Amino acid sequence: MSHAIRITVLMPAYNSEKYIGMAIQSVLDQSFTDFELLIVNDGSADDTEAVIRSFTDERIVLVNQVNGGVSVALNTGLQMARGKYIVRFDSDDICYADRLAVQFAFMEANSDHVLTGSDVDYVTEEGDFIYHHHCFAYGAEELSAKLYFYCPFIHSAVMYRKDAVMKLGGYDTRAHTFEDYFLWVHLFAEGKMANLPRSLIKVRLNPASVTIDEKWRGRKFRKLKKKIILKASISQKEEDALLRILQEQDRHRVKHGAYYALVGKKYLVNNYKPQKARAYIRKAISIHPYRPDLYALYLLSFLSKKMIDLLHSFSLNRL
Repeated sequence: MSHAIRITVLMPAYNSEKYIGMAIQSVLDQSFTDFELLIVNDGSADDTEAVIRSFTDERIVLVNQVNGGVSVALNTGLQMARGKYIVRFDSDDICYADRLAVQFAFMEANSDHVLTGSDVDYVTEEGDFIYHHHCFAYGAEELSAKLYFYCPFIHSAVMYRKDAVMKLGGYDTRAHTFEDYFLWVHLFAEGKMANLPRSLIKVRLNPASVTIDEKWRGRKFRKLKKKIILKASISQKEEDALLRILQEQDRHRVKHGAYYALVGKKYLVNNYKPQKARAYIRKAISIHPYRPDLYALYLLSFLSKKMIDLLHSFSLNRL
């Protein structure tokens, strides 16, 4: 690979032995072939490295480092990436075969854009389809107008220009669990962005993920995150507060309860399969029997799709 690489697929990995083989294969199977797959093994304690090394494709570049967290791993990768474009991809997700080709064509045709994301398909820990996620905005103007209301992109579905992100210093390691959203807020000043109205990856929800449903993080976390996003800066005091909350919640019960509740909610609201929803909600209740919101969600699962849609629409309009 002595020629110029056009795309670096940047994949941080931590204790990913269960899924990373499928993730890697989905990248190697791309119709667009001029890329490097840069995997930053962030101090995994399982067989993640062994799974990576079982692949012999010369496009794979493995970097091992002491565990420092996803932002540190991403910044390590950015420093080493040779591609003009960076494709973010997580070690438990699956790329559709034309993902790189579609995003590369868009970025080459739109030189005023610094980033493009896409719709995604969410799947369970076991890989079962949950729902198709439509982005809340697609064009640059609509995205800019809604930037401070929601995170506008699915992190593992984006492609961006490396030079634009490097100009900003990469990912801010203080924005724990929302390093992507914090970066987008600053990146909007560097050029236009867009979401493509088609699914280019499968995103796997699983309880081992760093990111969980923020309703389970609590009001204090959400309020602090919103404040940080609005002012686009983080103080040491705010970072310390974020870390305290996250450390308190870094427990098996919290992560698994949040996972089952989220899958149940998505099966109810986004793909109306009430029986599947109830099965997941029951699992969440078995872990957290004293959360009244879980019982409320379980009762809602007996309502008609029309009623669920009305309630969901009402809750969105209140935001």
